[in-house]
Amino acid sequence: MRKHLLSIDDVSADDAVTLFATAAEMHDVQSRQVKKLPALRGRTIINLFFEDSTRTRSSFEIAGKWLSADTINIAAKGSSASKGESLRDTVLTIAAMGVDALVMRHPASGAALQVSQWIDAAVINAGDGTHEHPTQALLDAYTLQRRLGGPGSLEGKRIAIVGDLTHSRVFRSNVLLLTKLGASVTVVAPPTLMPSGVGSWSREAGFATSYDLDEVLPTADAVMMLRVQRERMTGGYFPSAREYTVGYGLTRDRLRLLGPDVPICHPGPMNRGLEIAADAADAAQSAVLEQVSAGVAIRMAILYHLLAGDEA
Repeated sequence: MRKHLLSIDDVSADDAVTLFATAAEMHDVQSRQVKKLPALRGRTIINLFFEDSTRTRSSFEIAGKWLSADTINIAAKGSSASKGESLRDTVLTIAAMGVDALVMRHPASGAALQVSQWIDAAVINAGDGTHEHPTQALLDAYTLQRRLGGPGSLEGKRIAIVGDLTHSRVFRSNVLLLTKLGASVTVVAPPTLMPSGVGSWSREAGFATSYDLDEVLPTADAVMMLRVQRERMTGGYFPSAREYTVGYGLTRDRLRLLGPDVPICHPGPMNRGLEIAADAADAAQSAVLEQVSAGVAIRMAILYHLLAGDEA
């Protein structure tokens, strides 16, 4: 792997296979009575979050601690950033304290890349605007691989990604990674939530687009539902919540279109009753909580390979 993890472009297919193998070993730590490995003892990791987060920030904190690193959380609301300090001054100040890795979430697309050019510490993109969320894509693919038969099982599988694509950094990273691993991806959304330029991008990247969820679901080997991000919407993207659900929600009726072994994923937090019905979220085939568990294992693997490097 490269020094930083800013985009799925930084991860080759071979890198992903290596990370998944390491994550599988790290996964076993969760079932131990003493959840601690010495791999990153003496290393310092800062989680710098300019947006709210429960899953990503917590799992990075747990991952670092289980690897024996010193982990510190900083939220923009309680930092000097809230007093008007620039992003550059904030990260340079943190870097001057001798940190080894900076895990950063920021509302601006490209913020993680910019920060990586200012400091020497490893930078991990924990979500930048509507650009990318590479660690989420890695944990999603790792979860699906475990559900679909183990290493190499994503090759040729048909994955449907459904929902608010326009505002989703998860969608962008997942399309890049899943196609890289040989999956056949179809993205489904109403025309108003299909990103501008997706047609040319889909031809270049090798994925399909559709506006018809009922046509796509019966052939899917896995379904990934995306959250409707109303906090990022400045206009009316659909007439009403009910109409969105009727057209693009994974409802109780649509759940019947899926085979019983077809995994249902959602990166969370879920809008129950909007993009996903409670029946689907809590179904036996739901992989939502497995994604959360996998998130710790994958982030342990990422931190291990970025920080232990040649020592590993």
